Amino acid sequence: MNRRHKVVQLSALGLLTLSSGLFAPVLIVSEPLARAATLVVTIGGPFTLSTPDGTIVTDQTYRGKWLLVYFGYTFCPNSCPTTLLEVATALKKLGLDAAQVQPLFITVDPQRDTPEVMREYTQSFDPRIVGLTGTPQQIAAAAREYGAYYVRHWTGPGANDYVMDHSTYLYVIDPRGKFVRAFDTDMSGDRIVDALRELMLQGRRKGTEGRDGDSRVN
Repeated sequence: MNRRHKVVQLSALGLLTLSSGLFAPVLIVSEPLARAATLVVTIGGPFTLSTPDGTIVTDQTYRGKWLLVYFGYTFCPNSCPTTLLEVATALKKLGLDAAQVQPLFITVDPQRDTPEVMREYTQSFDPRIVGLTGTPQQIAAAAREYGAYYVRHWTGPGANDYVMDHSTYLYVIDPRGKFVRAFDTDMSGDRIVDALRELMLQGRRKGTEGRDGDSRVN
């Protein structure tokens, strides 16, 4: 079966938490007569969101590309700009191979991250990074598909006096829309390049090519 899965620990906080420091640990559920079961959750899946110019896109829009998917927000003080800076570095170092990669920055703060704000923010790193937004319900649905965590914390009485705590994984999705791996927020651009080139090479070695000639992995 081609679908890649991660087995995650069941908790009241959801699939991913900022404090766990772990990604997809194994849950073993005890049953009578020594029977056991595992909870299997697929990372990545369908979404419907909007680009800054108002174009409606889905996960199908980007088939044939290696996706780098990150959930964050433009007011983020540390992890978001750090990650996007490393993604921009990786795109430059990939050279011609960058044409096979599509980075997506999905906001978890649609109240402040208007299309204009998203466009200006992503282009400040690299114009090839696409910012996506949507209704709170659309963003929540996309986050559920990826197991992404986010929550608002108020810092004052004003409407914009808050910060967003959120998970900081950079998800790698192959050209067929299957989850491959996740990078931590401290993953350097050089390491992202090395990992992507190895994944592309594995696809070529297996002789599995994307619809548009891009490499794929099973």
